[in-house]
Amino acid sequence: MQACGGAIQTSVQSMTDDVLGMCEIFEEEQIGGERFNLFTGCPQAKTCTLILRGGAEQFIEETERSLHDAIMIVRRAIKNDAVVAGGGAIEMEISKYLRDVSRTIPGKQQILIGAYAKALEIIPRQLCDNAGFDATNILNKLRQKHAQDQEPFPLRVGPLSAFMASY
Repeated sequence: MQACGGAIQTSVQSMTDDVLGMCEIFEEEQIGGERFNLFTGCPQAKTCTLILRGGAEQFIEETERSLHDAIMIVRRAIKNDAVVAGGGAIEMEISKYLRDVSRTIPGKQQILIGAYAKALEIIPRQLCDNAGFDATNILNKLRQKHAQDQEPFPLRVGPLSAFMASY
């Protein structure tokens, strides 16, 4: 009712023009065994409705969960506009930092920190494998970029480019 600009009335006796809502199109549709009233073009609409249909209940439930997750991701992105570079950029930057630190530490701790730095590179390596890239070649390019530049470079489908510059 609010989306159409109307107000809820308890009696038809007090009905006036200012309590009536408006929409561009009103349709009554039957989908499956249920009837739905569809209001389109409501001037004050802040929401929408998604109708999920499918053959098996488990598919509908999975689709509902996926949509919920996607909506919550968008909601969080709108509320918190801080961006963390993806594409393995953070992992490569931390790996570079740990490798630099490990070179200053004597003894077995140097090996341990170096191994942890290498383990962090598994994430961008897996991204390369999933995208069908030559992981060794791409990781070497990423290491070079991270050594040269102050800005983290991610793995992208296509040529390497500064991740944050695309925003």
